[in-house]
Amino acid sequence: MAIASFMVPLGTPAPDFTLPPVGGGPAVSPGTFADAPALLVVFLCNHCPYVRRVEKALGEFTADYAAKGLATIGISSNDTVQYPDDDAAHMREQAERAGFTFPYLLDETQEVARAYRAACTPDFFLYDADRRLAYRGEFDGARPRNDVPSDGATLRAAADLVLAGKAVPEPHTPSLGCSLKWKPGNEPG
Repeated sequence: MAIASFMVPLGTPAPDFTLPPVGGGPAVSPGTFADAPALLVVFLCNHCPYVRRVEKALGEFTADYAAKGLATIGISSNDTVQYPDDDAAHMREQAERAGFTFPYLLDETQEVARAYRAACTPDFFLYDADRRLAYRGEFDGARPRNDVPSDGATLRAAADLVLAGKAVPEPHTPSLGCSLKWKPGNEPG
């Protein structure tokens, strides 16, 4: 069953965290990219058909926009006991398949997803230079059962504005995807 993102209020500060990337290397936090003029935090997973539908375009988008100064962090917060296709090994396979060049992190405790109020996969949070939420919503209009090309058009338009120091006018179309797979007792209240 598809659910929409919670639409966290614009201007909300980016919650801090530190997690290790599944591909190895030093732990990553929003502060890792303190000099970037914008930061995208996206909640993903390997098994969700909504993510699968846009993952290659997401890899292309993030590579294109890295050259413009956008830093990206991908996070998977799903319960890997109940959803083993979302574990670290499968995340590494996904990153290679989709061309992800950004750090892809596993949020085993689900604390980061709760702090960001992530609801679904994919769920996009775009922060400005001051790390205030400037956009939350869809990547583009592509969905598993439609023929809309996945090109990241909606997020590209938002990122262009944020990188130019401008506000992203509302309304923002919520992201739509699979619900985050919470461990028992971790569901948001």
